[in-house]
Amino acid sequence: MSTTTTSHSPESEGPPEAGGREAGGRGARIIRNEATTEIPVHLLFRDEPEPLSVALAPAVVNRRRGTGEQPRIARRAPAPLRPRRAPEVDPDLVERPARVLPGTAGVLAGALGATGCVLASWWAGVLPPLAVDALGLPVHAGAGLGGPQWATLAGCGALALFGFGGLARGRTGRAWVLGLFGRYRGTVRRTGLMWVNPLVLRRRIDVRLRHWRSEAIPAVDANGVALRVVVLVVWRVRDTARAALGVEDHQLYLRECVEAALARVLARLPADLSPNAPGAADSATLRNTEAVSDALTRLVAAEAAAVGLQVYSAQPLGVEYAPEIAAVMQRRRIAALDAQHRDTVLTSVVDSVEDTVTRLTARGLVELDDYERKALVKDLTVAFYTGHGDR
Repeated sequence: MSTTTTSHSPESEGPPEAGGREAGGRGARIIRNEATTEIPVHLLFRDEPEPLSVALAPAVVNRRRGTGEQPRIARRAPAPLRPRRAPEVDPDLVERPARVLPGTAGVLAGALGATGCVLASWWAGVLPPLAVDALGLPVHAGAGLGGPQWATLAGCGALALFGFGGLARGRTGRAWVLGLFGRYRGTVRRTGLMWVNPLVLRRRIDVRLRHWRSEAIPAVDANGVALRVVVLVVWRVRDTARAALGVEDHQLYLRECVEAALARVLARLPADLSPNAPGAADSATLRNTEAVSDALTRLVAAEAAAVGLQVYSAQPLGVEYAPEIAAVMQRRRIAALDAQHRDTVLTSVVDSVEDTVTRLTARGLVELDDYERKALVKDLTVAFYTGHGDR
């Protein structure tokens, strides 16, 4: 049997590679030199993709046929804000009236105790002679301070201390939150003189109708523009137990609730809209203070009710741009007013020129060709515009 020898070209020589063969089984030709790596030749002459045969037409979104007018996209009003779930507070911590006695009972008990101390001292013979003469008591030698005398003095002294020490004065618009050994014992809303157990801890709470005017609170609107807002909050303490014991400082808690609610409300609406913006007339902005006040009051009232606070209104007194934003907005407004003024002046000048040229030609005072008409219009425009600029 004879064997057939096949000669190989230099380009096809080289070690066999895993990807060195094409799909048909032929060896792939490879370019190789000292400075480059091995590059398959068929990759250098790849066929370009065929161009698409479908002609692409410009897309028009919801254009009115025959007019070429683009539709006006109305800005949808945001959905109403819903208060979040109120924080959980101890359900047993609810205001209840405390047990107190009229102030007359405390005065009588203190007077009885003081009288008992004086009589016990006279009985023991330790009462000074001047006090004896002042009180009109008979002279008594006394047996000295013994066990019975000490017991009488201790009992009468304790009665006097409890009687006079428990006297308290209740004021209109103020309440006392009482606690004994860390336990809530009730709230006193009575006015006038009364007797309260002197062992309880008293904490005074202002239950009058109050208002709080905030400082300039930083916030941002729906477009991310920095704002400064001043808020007026009208509120009062409704549940003294929760206001005093449910939170560390109910006034600080109210301020933080106002700041959080303000951030939520202002972030949903823009501070202002351009008059030429699509749907600007139907869009809500932060200039609608009534809607903003209603949403803010609803959120703050829901958050503050958990700690016994009743919020009547929370309304923004002023919504202003931040200083750095206000400077930019002022420049923009000045530029817009200047452009509007220039447009008004130009419109007036053009109308005046047109009326002048029309009258001159209509009455036959002058006969103008195109070149002379253009020159006259140019001269009149410069003259009228200069006259408006000098005013």
